[in-house]
Amino acid sequence: VQLQASGGGLVQAGTSLRLSCAASRRTFSSHVMGWFRQAPGKDREFVSAIRWGSGRTYYADSVKGRFTISRDNAKNTMYLQMNSLKPEDTAVYYCATDTGGYSESPDTYDYWGQGTQVTVSS
Repeated sequence: VQLQASGGGLVQAGTSLRLSCAASRRTFSSHVMGWFRQAPGKDREFVSAIRWGSGRTYYADSVKGRFTISRDNAKNTMYLQMNSLKPEDTAVYYCATDTGGYSESPDTYDYWGQGTQVTVSS
């Protein structure tokens, strides 16, 4: 599976961005797709995930209430709507697929996109 992340950019604090992650083939209902981010000098951290079959969603506390994850089954595409962006949201954002179920550890995700840069200026 190839994942293609897009939608990053340079924005001011308080504004919004929507990231997309397109999969090269159908995502199975048992799979989980997620978003991670990595800021310079920091470990890759969990942002959000969605169960492809049920649509159940999960969020890191740092983004809860500001970010919304969603998916379009017909397009094999996942989205991350990011509102009220803060400078601390600045990072490279990666999408990934976990074929084994829900996890917040990047070590369990099997397929990764190339990352898209999000920079939030104050």
